[in-house]
Amino acid sequence: MTRKTQLHRSTPESHGILSSAILAFVGQVDKDIHSLHSLMLLRHGHVVAEGWWSPYAPEYPHVLFSLSKSFTSTAVGLAVAEGYLSVDDPVLSFFPDDAPAAVNDNLAAMRVRHLLSMSTGHAEDTTGSLFAQPDGNWVRGFLACPVEHVPGTHFLYNTGASYMLSAIVHKVTGQRMLHYLQGRLFEPLGIEDTTWETCPRGIDVGGFGLSVKTEDIARFGQLYLQKGMWHGQRILPEAWVAEATARQVSNAPHENPDWEQGYGYQFWRCRHAAYRGDGAFGQYCVVMPEQDAVLAITGGLGNMQAVLDRVWEHLLPAMGATPLPENRAAQDELARKLASLSMPLAQGQRSSPVAAQMSGKTYALEANDQGVEAISLTWSGEGCLLTVRDDRGEHRVACGTGAWLKGATTLDSRQARPRPATTLDSPQAQPVAASGVWTAHDTYVIQLCFYETPFCPTITCHFVEDRLTYDLRPNVGFGPLERPQLVGRMA
Repeated sequence: MTRKTQLHRSTPESHGILSSAILAFVGQVDKDIHSLHSLMLLRHGHVVAEGWWSPYAPEYPHVLFSLSKSFTSTAVGLAVAEGYLSVDDPVLSFFPDDAPAAVNDNLAAMRVRHLLSMSTGHAEDTTGSLFAQPDGNWVRGFLACPVEHVPGTHFLYNTGASYMLSAIVHKVTGQRMLHYLQGRLFEPLGIEDTTWETCPRGIDVGGFGLSVKTEDIARFGQLYLQKGMWHGQRILPEAWVAEATARQVSNAPHENPDWEQGYGYQFWRCRHAAYRGDGAFGQYCVVMPEQDAVLAITGGLGNMQAVLDRVWEHLLPAMGATPLPENRAAQDELARKLASLSMPLAQGQRSSPVAAQMSGKTYALEANDQGVEAISLTWSGEGCLLTVRDDRGEHRVACGTGAWLKGATTLDSRQARPRPATTLDSPQAQPVAASGVWTAHDTYVIQLCFYETPFCPTITCHFVEDRLTYDLRPNVGFGPLERPQLVGRMA
């Protein structure tokens, strides 16, 4: 990493922030929210606080979900600047071969700017229609969806619109959006090892699927705060930054106040004249121009408004206009707190008298819609080996005893969200940390942390004679979090 891409570290007080205010924020979210994975606060371009809740760590990327949309918007802005397209181009003009046989006036009137501002005229999110295309042609699926409203008159959060932006960039540049951004955005900012999920036809999905590190989120926010400049180099046109982060369409009313301040080009407006990119379960890039600050957060939150409320309560009012006297004691206390952050672990015993009887035995499970067929647990002095056989194959997870043990597994982290009914993904090994303890003599609890994602499910195994009950509880998900308890018998 070059000097031009490095973010400099400094003390909070030297940039007008009380260390005690940051400590209060971290303490509050630790107490009330429990599910932040990382944070990085920048003031005047300097990192004044950063922390990761173990087993999350600075070197690991984190899936961004819809925060990916703001990067997609950036790709469109770059393509506009290079003359590949205009925001006033008709969407249909890029895909004449995929247009439906009958094109209504609203679809014909849809422009790129309507994709950007989530004002396409659809009455419901098109994403389901994209996934349902048997031939994998998501563009055709999007264009086939009814457009009930005149584009530009009706806000609807529509991840399919973000995919179409990616498809347009792909079409006009002749390359994946990820690759198009590589030399134009990622390399100048020092963002490395990015990945982006693709549709069946190899187009980046745009609306989600990008994975980067926490510091990369902060760099991205700092670029926007600096109106497209990075160490004296123009990365993005200033006019695009202003347009993309301005209120382009009303999105009120909404039960959460930070979701009704208006929507830009794949950016949300916030209270306090701030704006943000955000993604499901608490992936945030919050830019505060009046405070000259950026806050990057990753998490596994069920309530995304709650963390913003804490930001406005603790951090925003603590940002003064001038440097403050250095407070070494407060800085040291904050540093200790940030260095000791950890995801909470279940409390219990390291062993149980029944472990020897159950160790290595296989339990065949009754038929269930989770696709789990058999379970076995094998205890040793190092911990426990969980083996799960399901409709995707056999998967193993090594668990530490009352401590995180890192490894890799093909067990699907997406048990925390609905699985497609028509397809089964090929098992892909992904990083995981696991910990297990006995919370009672007949009950073993395993905590899993897929630490490049928000997903941290808990598995509870209860043994009674030759029977096992297997209870998986996701921490977050796009569907119901309650799952039926599975029952098995010793084979």
